[in-house]
Amino acid sequence: MGLLAAPAQASPAGGTAELRGAGWALKDTGKEARFRGLAAVSRSTAWVAGSKGTVLRTVDGGRSWRDVSPPGAVAEALELRDIEAFDARRAVALSIGEGEASRVLRTEDGGATWTETFRNPDPRAFYDCLTFFDARHGLAMSDPVDGKFRILSTADGGRTWRVLPSTGIPEALPGEAGFAAGGQCLVSAGPRDVWLATGGGSAARVLHSADRGLTWRVADSTVPAGDPARGVFALAFRDRTTGLAVGGDYRTGRPSPQAAAVSSDAGHTWRQSAAPPPAYRSGAAWYPYTRGTALAVGPTGTDVTTDGGRSWRALDAGSFDTVDCTPDAACWAAGEKGRVARLERR
Repeated sequence: MGLLAAPAQASPAGGTAELRGAGWALKDTGKEARFRGLAAVSRSTAWVAGSKGTVLRTVDGGRSWRDVSPPGAVAEALELRDIEAFDARRAVALSIGEGEASRVLRTEDGGATWTETFRNPDPRAFYDCLTFFDARHGLAMSDPVDGKFRILSTADGGRTWRVLPSTGIPEALPGEAGFAAGGQCLVSAGPRDVWLATGGGSAARVLHSADRGLTWRVADSTVPAGDPARGVFALAFRDRTTGLAVGGDYRTGRPSPQAAAVSSDAGHTWRQSAAPPPAYRSGAAWYPYTRGTALAVGPTGTDVTTDGGRSWRALDAGSFDTVDCTPDAACWAAGEKGRVARLERR
């Protein structure tokens, strides 16, 4: 997700009108990689990161793409599952996997060169997602180690990282973990608030920190869990109080009832969506300058809500893994087989 994709503090009606008649317009990337990492900066600029170490960048609205893949990531076929971008030149990408496969890479020159700024030394850790509060402060999260989620912190834009103390983190449930499905299992809103989504355990939970990851409180969501393939896969917060959770069961053909929830109190309590998306969804984003409009995406399609996540309706049947919207009211989506699209009027 893009650092600058914070939605909305304005007209509650504008987004509904803007989305009327809109649909995804595919942008040819010329690649076959699966892009689960997406950082939408503006209507013209976006970054995608994906399988086999692939990173692409556009600065002309998707008409052309520059392959800016880190050579080392390509050579090792790293799985880049999240990317955060500050602008067209500066971005931070996360590769996932056990032990040293989990790494953070950073560029300051539009991807012409990359620097590895973190390589996970602990074979028990598996990093899933990355988020930034601003251009300096950010966090990454790992599946539980010694019974607690591990939080990695930076205060210099991703140049250096340190593991935060685990004393303020609740105990994980047996089997509980995050899902590295679309870069949205760890999301932030404002200068200090951050949320972490889980699944795989007996409950799909959401952890919230109001102090950049030092202390956390945990709440059960209404999204079904109880299986390693089920839980909350993505979160989206419009501000520090209003949030969406989407997920389900990622296995093809498996039903995903009740796979969306809403919160109006910073994630401390969650209410089931009355009419959730009909299947598993791995990404969500608020449409800028609205109070109630948001998108959810997954392998079987895109859904839209105009009432803050209480009810959803189908928008598109194409496959996407992640979605991100920008302050200039552009929404981008990315997924399998090199698919990248921007929301446009049909």
